[in-house]
Amino acid sequence: MRKILIGLSAGAALLFGTASTFAADGFGVGVALSAASINASGTETEGTATAAGETNSGSASNRALIGSVFAEYTKGLFTVGIDYVPFDADVSNATHTRTDVETSVTDTAAETTTSRTQTAAAEITGHTTAYIEVGNNVYLKAGYAQVTVNTQESLGTGSSYGNADLNGTLVGAGFRGGGDSGLYYKLEGTYTDYDTLNLTSTVARTGVTTNNKISADLDVTQVKLGLGYRF
Repeated sequence: MRKILIGLSAGAALLFGTASTFAADGFGVGVALSAASINASGTETEGTATAAGETNSGSASNRALIGSVFAEYTKGLFTVGIDYVPFDADVSNATHTRTDVETSVTDTAAETTTSRTQTAAAEITGHTTAYIEVGNNVYLKAGYAQVTVNTQESLGTGSSYGNADLNGTLVGAGFRGGGDSGLYYKLEGTYTDYDTLNLTSTVARTGVTTNNKISADLDVTQVKLGLGYRF
């Protein structure tokens, strides 16, 4: 998808001189629908991770239709705006479950075995993007995004990771048309790369003095169709 966006960007740059002017300057508001591919990968470090098997890695992905609203202002070749998603989206298309079996001889002569079921899931919510577009009918786009990641784990240890806010950078390219009667549309492809998510668990495992930590990377690729009205 990154190669596609680079190609779109190069094509947009070549077309700037030939594309007709989109519309008059002014404010625009609208709604949009995105086909989004959400991808995440991460690592969980259990305790001090000094023994083999104490570091777990995994990945998750999901595809979703996401609606948003936007408001923007156009002046010549430049458009600045903000896009807000009033809905939540799951990071994974399934809840991940793992069963851990712990064997311990702490404070007892007999061996004790404990089975713990761990389930993990996460969603993103409150997604807001401030952006700038350069061009008329064909445009390049860059933006700054903020989103909240809500972890939805259920851990047999009684631990939890909580939630976190992430920032990200957006790049893309698109095409807009219409505008003569105030109505216009936008079709664009974007890629958003978010900062690394770092969380520490609230409770450590029995007999472990260092709480678990997770580190994860999140990115979202979108194809978006928007319908707006220019005042």
